[in-house]
Amino acid sequence: MDPFGQPLLQPDQRSCGAAVVVVARLLHDADYATYVDTPARFEQETLAVHRRVTGVADALGRSQLPWPQALGTPPWAVARELSVITDTPYHSRLVLPTARQRCLDSIEAAADGGHEVALYVGNAWLPRHVVLVLDGNLTTYDPSCGRRVTFTRERFLGAHLSIAGWSHPWIAVLPER
Repeated sequence: MDPFGQPLLQPDQRSCGAAVVVVARLLHDADYATYVDTPARFEQETLAVHRRVTGVADALGRSQLPWPQALGTPPWAVARELSVITDTPYHSRLVLPTARQRCLDSIEAAADGGHEVALYVGNAWLPRHVVLVLDGNLTTYDPSCGRRVTFTRERFLGAHLSIAGWSHPWIAVLPER
């Protein structure tokens, strides 16, 4: 199933990370994709996931550090969710300005290998938004518009991404090698 037949918009300003998790699950779980078959159901699932990833227990019921919902979705929670969805361990990695090339190479290798990568983007000072890299061509699900967008290597390396108005890559949530 292609979940992008219609826009899959994040329901509020804080749930982009949760929307990314829901889309990743849609891509990996056909039964879930059948269940999440309308924009209203997508919104409900995204808000439910946001409550869970910021709560005291993760998707497997394991304890986790609660996180204020107003601050969005923490990268370690996205890593835990992607690990459960894909049955592949994920970790979060800071995208240092001096190591953007190495991080981009890791993102492309993971995506070329069939793994989605969550990417936190923002301004020069803070990460503010989460998108999901879907393939090695850097096609990305952007929950702010609910559609696929693409960025180039040059824009990533120069911190000129222009994804939902954000320019800087901050954190990549990658599968373990």
